[in-house]
Amino acid sequence: MELIHTCYRITDIDRSVGFYEALGFEERGRFPIRDEAINVFMGLPGDGNRLELTYNFGVDSYEIGTGYGHIAVTVDDLDGTLDRLKSKHGIEPERPPYAVREGGSRLCFVRDPDGYRIELINR
Repeated sequence: MELIHTCYRITDIDRSVGFYEALGFEERGRFPIRDEAINVFMGLPGDGNRLELTYNFGVDSYEIGTGYGHIAVTVDDLDGTLDRLKSKHGIEPERPPYAVREGGSRLCFVRDPDGYRIELINR
């Protein structure tokens, strides 16, 4: 078996695609689902289409609920990434970067336009 992608629902395609492109994802394709929805597949350079963003026509909001946690991506330079995200895209972390345990990798969380949490982990 292989985990091939994660999917969640979005409320604005261009806004969400812009957010994930700011994180380094590439848009790989938009695929209509009859007249109901559009799936947008995103992936990081050198990797597969790991993120599926689904836009359902006529739906303006979703409740994230208490079951969703986050997706995590690694970055080579956490401080540089955060500086770029803030200055170019207005994206700020929930709180300053921290390590979960002594000697562990520094990390922080940002939220996408629909409120989904994304963990950024310094490689």
